Amino acid sequence: MPKRGEYKKTATADSKRQRRYNGSEEQKKRRASRNAARRKMGDGPGDVDHKDGNPLNNSKGNLRRVSVKTNRSDNKPRRKPSAIFGKKSSSKKVSTFSDLSKKGSETIAKSRKKK
Repeated sequence: MPKRGEYKKTATADSKRQRRYNGSEEQKKRRASRNAARRKMGDGPGDVDHKDGNPLNNSKGNLRRVSVKTNRSDNKPRRKPSAIFGKKSSSKKVSTFSDLSKKGSETIAKSRKKK
């Protein structure tokens, strides 16, 4: 077993990164605040949801009890598809149909010259 502050020999880069992130002071405060919200709402079905999305805001008007399915679907990070799939936008953009037809006719002319 590794000593405190060390990682297993088989630990991946992702698991090391996640450990560092979860151990940061900011994340410790957020986790403690979420736990306090659960204690404040008491036992019950489902999850405790922060209406404004801020886990540090445990005011009575900001907390509500919702189903697990609702809470997990509402709190997904909102990202652009390009950020998810790693696609980069092209710096050269063809804006009009005439530009498209010029490009097409140029490539046809080039291919004919090669033959």
